[in-house]
Parts: sequence; structure tokens; C-alpha cells
Amino acid sequence: MGLLEDPRVRRIARGARRRARRLTGGPAPRRAPHAGDAAGRLVPSPVFVISSVRSGSTLLRVVLDTHPRIHAPHELHLRTLEVNLSRPYTEKSMARIGLDGQELEHMLWDRVLHRELAASGKDLVVDKTPGNALVWRRIHACWPEARYIFLLRHPMSMVHSLMDNKKRPDRTLDATVREVLGYAEAVDEARRSLPGLTVRYEELTADPAAVTRSICDHLGVEWTPRMLDYGRADHGEYTAFLGDWSDTIKSGRIQRGRALPAADEVPEALRALTAKWGYA
Repeated sequence: MGLLEDPRVRRIARGARRRARRLTGGPAPRRAPHAGDAAGRLVPSPVFVISSVRSGSTLLRVVLDTHPRIHAPHELHLRTLEVNLSRPYTEKSMARIGLDGQELEHMLWDRVLHRELAASGKDLVVDKTPGNALVWRRIHACWPEARYIFLLRHPMSMVHSLMDNKKRPDRTLDATVREVLGYAEAVDEARRSLPGLTVRYEELTADPAAVTRSICDHLGVEWTPRMLDYGRADHGEYTAFLGDWSDTIKSGRIQRGRALPAADEVPEALRALTAKWGYA
């Protein structure tokens, strides 16, 4: 019988291991948090429309959702879908298996997209929530292989669209300009940092066939003319907080956007961005 097979030696070894665990607080985690769980995502390469509010993202959503291979649900608001580790021992327990609150949230986000995609029976899922622009770094950390469409619109047109909202008569111009600028600057930063396709709302509404062809090329799917007639497909209810719910989007037809604002309509706060985006 070898030394390691001697029952007395094995009992001594087990006792030593127990004493070591008491001194160190237990065995080390299997892996440290943020160790690269993205490789195990259920949806490894989702598509995100990075845009401001009132940029035409709902129109883009329903046009894409009409494609037989693309599922573009209503706004999912992933950034406000949170995991609460409500007790210290919960945090300790998750740490033992290499998870922290952020990775648990990423797993939840991924599961939501997977559920949506599986239920649709399609190949690609697109999330167009404007709030994604404010957390684009986390989205990139969650899905390193995600693909992006950057949707631009004249900044002052977005302001006008918000100001036209009859359900918010309390809006002021200054506050609305600040809101649009906050989103637009986040979109601009993401566009400079991530690979993707830039689409302009004005071009989408003026020549939807050409723009949707470029999007299909970007996503690696075949273009279909049915995308131009989104009203024939069911895209769910148009309702507040889940996207645009105006009569224009409910019409089921791609309509030309409003005329571009004149230069003297653009407030000083928006002029640099307006020029940077090519709306001179």
C-alpha cells in the first residue's frame, strides 16, 4: 500500500484542507467576475440601433421587422432591467461562482433577447431602444460581437418632433434641446468608437429601397421589397414608452420627413453637432 493510500495519511490531509478553508474563508472562486462570460451568450451577435429619441427609430424598427428573417420588437429598455443582490450573502454566493451584479444583468438581458428571438422564429434580433445610446459601453461589454446601426436625424428636427407632442404641453425649448443633445452626443461617441452602419432618417424616408438595401447588406440578409410596405405585417401595439405611437407611424406607410430646419432655427447649443453630422 502506497503512502497516499494509507487511511491515516488521507485523514490528516483532509483535516489540513479543512483548517486551510477556515483560515482563508473557503475555496477560491472558480473564476473571477467579468472573466469573459460573453462567449456563452445565447444570442452572440444581436443588432442594436443606436439613436436619439425622435430620430425615426420606430419607423426603422417596423421596416426591419417586416423582413422574414429579422425580429425587431418594441423598445425593451434593457438598461433599466436590473438584478438586485439584496443580501451580503447573495453577493458572496454569486462571487463564489464568478458572477457579480453586472454580469448577472448581462445574462438576464441576453435571456430576454433569446426569448424574443426564439418566439419569433426568425434569425436576427434588433433592439432599437433610444436609451441604449446612453449605455453603449455596457452593451458592447455584454455582446462583444454585437452589430450596430447608427440612426441620425437633424438635431433640430428631433427637437421639433418632441415639441409637437400634444401630451406634453409643459415642454420648454431649452429643456428639449438639452434632452436631444444628451442623446445625440452619446450616439456620436458610440459611432466614433464602434463599427457599424450609419443611416440617416431623411434618406430612409426619401429613398427607402436604397437605404434598406444597404442595411440588409450590412446584416448579411437578402433584401426584400416587402420591407417597404410595413403596414401589411403585425408589429404589435403602438403605444407610449414602447416607441412612436403617432398617426404617421400607424398609417403603415413610409412618409417623407419634414423639411429640414433653416440655419437660423438651430439654437447655438446644437450648431456644432448639426454641422458635425453634415446638416450644414
